[in-house]
Amino acid sequence: MDRDVQFIGQSTAFLDAVERASRAAAVSRPVLVIGERGTGKELIAQRLHRLSPRWDEALVTMNCAALPETLIEAELFGHEAGAFTGAVKARVGRFEEADRGTLFLDELGTLSMAAQERLLRAIEYGEIARIGSSRPSMVDVRIVAATNADLPRLAEEGRFRADLLDRLSFEVINLPPLRAREGDVFELADYYGRRMAAELEWQDWPGFSAAALDALDAHAWPGNVRELRNVVERAVYRWGLEDEPIAEIVFDPFESPWHRPALSPQPRNAEREDASAAQAASPATVPGHESVEDLRGAVDAYESGLVRSALERHRWNQRRAAAALGLTYDQIRHCIRKHRIMESE
Repeated sequence: MDRDVQFIGQSTAFLDAVERASRAAAVSRPVLVIGERGTGKELIAQRLHRLSPRWDEALVTMNCAALPETLIEAELFGHEAGAFTGAVKARVGRFEEADRGTLFLDELGTLSMAAQERLLRAIEYGEIARIGSSRPSMVDVRIVAATNADLPRLAEEGRFRADLLDRLSFEVINLPPLRAREGDVFELADYYGRRMAAELEWQDWPGFSAAALDALDAHAWPGNVRELRNVVERAVYRWGLEDEPIAEIVFDPFESPWHRPALSPQPRNAEREDASAAQAASPATVPGHESVEDLRGAVDAYESGLVRSALERHRWNQRRAAAALGLTYDQIRHCIRKHRIMESE
């Protein structure tokens, strides 16, 4: 679990979710936290525990997607020595570890149906039994579960127990994606930027340039806060000029200038010869660039005109212009810098 427990943001959607978690913390009932990856489900689980009467007991975390199906039940409920191959000694499960505290089940939607059935009984009656044991024991555990799956739809399809869903959904906290948190991108970027600058031992925090802030604001953030943190920290680390505002943002660190696009099928020999003949017979002229010696200038001018026209049509919204041209956001940003389009405005 991420140990950074800071809640950064001022948007209404975000503050409403935090407030709902704060109110639910005092009630010892199960809570479901729903949200896309990187929205802060782990932080909400920590808040639910730390503001509850169980705050001085254990908060135990289990990622249900990180274990094979054959081991999930053993992790949850423990096992006796010899219960299965490799079980050389007895082991307590997460329920026993979390007794009188909170058990946080991340990626709940990946639980097998067998594990769901045993989980239901544990929640309903507070009774568990280690694998290989016939003696049940009682535990007092508050369940907080998180997922980005559509559990009601999975229940309708028979892939998640409807009765377990009913038992877990005393309170459901829906976390907003970053794209729906108006104004929070700037606050988060400033927070993570300052923290990275301090880690690099910069004397001052130069902030971001206006163009960089526009780029951050226009990005869709599919990875939400986790993605933003990586992008901002990477930008600060790569920039290295602590006296100048950070002006270079790289959203996709895997993008390579040497990436080779798929080649289109080559024409058959006869078609290739006809195309070559037609090309030889046609003069290589482009408006404003009569000489073939100026081919590079002609291509640059044509590209610049297309990008500028798309930006004007979309009121200088770079993301929409990129989509209209079939480019990624990083590609259109490269074109804008290359042709100095924003500088000429």
